[in-house]
Amino acid sequence: MAVAGMANSGPLAGVRVVELAGIGPGPFAAMLLADLGADVVRVDRPGGAGLAIDPEYDITNRNKRSVIIDLKADDGPARVLDLVAKADVLIEGYRPGVAERLGVGPDACHARNPRLVYGRMTGWGQEGPLAQRAGHDIAYIALTGTLGMIGKPDEPPTVPANLVGDFAGGSLYLVVGILAALHHARDTGAGQVVDAAIVDGASHLAAMIHGMLAAGGWQDRRGSNLLDGGCPFYGTYETSDGQYMAVGALEQQFYDEFIALLGIDDTAPPRKDLARWGELRDAVAARFKSRTREEWTAVFEGSDACVAPVLSLREAPGHPHLAARGTFTDHGGITQPAPAPRFSATPTAVRSGPAQPGADTAGVARDWDVPSLTKEEN
Repeated sequence: MAVAGMANSGPLAGVRVVELAGIGPGPFAAMLLADLGADVVRVDRPGGAGLAIDPEYDITNRNKRSVIIDLKADDGPARVLDLVAKADVLIEGYRPGVAERLGVGPDACHARNPRLVYGRMTGWGQEGPLAQRAGHDIAYIALTGTLGMIGKPDEPPTVPANLVGDFAGGSLYLVVGILAALHHARDTGAGQVVDAAIVDGASHLAAMIHGMLAAGGWQDRRGSNLLDGGCPFYGTYETSDGQYMAVGALEQQFYDEFIALLGIDDTAPPRKDLARWGELRDAVAARFKSRTREEWTAVFEGSDACVAPVLSLREAPGHPHLAARGTFTDHGGITQPAPAPRFSATPTAVRSGPAQPGADTAGVARDWDVPSLTKEEN
């Protein structure tokens, strides 16, 4: 069913989600559900959520609606539970035990709505020696071994922004868990708690690498392997104008095309001779330094050499392929990634810009039939 005033579309249209405001992976997970068509109501706290950016630009709150509830007020928890009674999913990102102390933990919520999927997003998880300790993405991926495998062997590990921990190991695993639990709830009528911990998800992302490590096909050090920059035909190279090209010519037929277009097919040492990988890397690097990024992009255009220019965030939306697919979209004056993935029967879209704190209270109260939202706080 479409929500009044929102024209929700997508495979999750009709699913109702309560998001208890936080920062980072929780809001991103809720945005993904909203992008897929869910009616996400973000419960903002008076005064904002700490590290959050200007709400006008926080696109992790797009396609959502916002109400303000003070969970520390006498009637705050009751208002949230009134929403929970009408919801399919709740997302919270507090430290373990905080939601319970606020009166909106799993037991209180399931007492009002036994079918509820209760999604918990943390770095360390609900249990374990570090569960109560503060942390951020970089610490979580550090302990999992993920951070230690990224970067050059003679330099400190390279920080991959907060993509690997917060969003890949955190948000995406929370969403997978929520969707699986939602399927179970619809089949059985029983909700459950989804404990999504970034340390679990980031570790799980490296499953293939752990298999290679056990088989002896991966060395447990940075910059020494096929996929971590140790291989001269899988990495990045500087061009004459200080830009970079990315090379991923792993298979023999792609590699042959790569060195031919690069112009070193007659002089390159054998690619299977690991003892000469340093020599091969130097030869590749020297060639790339002889032309600009634009010139090399033209050389490899239309080929299967698996070479691409390394673009900046501002450059990416203008790339012809991404532009043709509509990978990025403009909404409300903000260029942003379009919803992903894509669906043949239930298309998704950016329906509304970032939800402004408290701006949707009346509409949510009406659409969800929760009149307590518009009562004066005690």
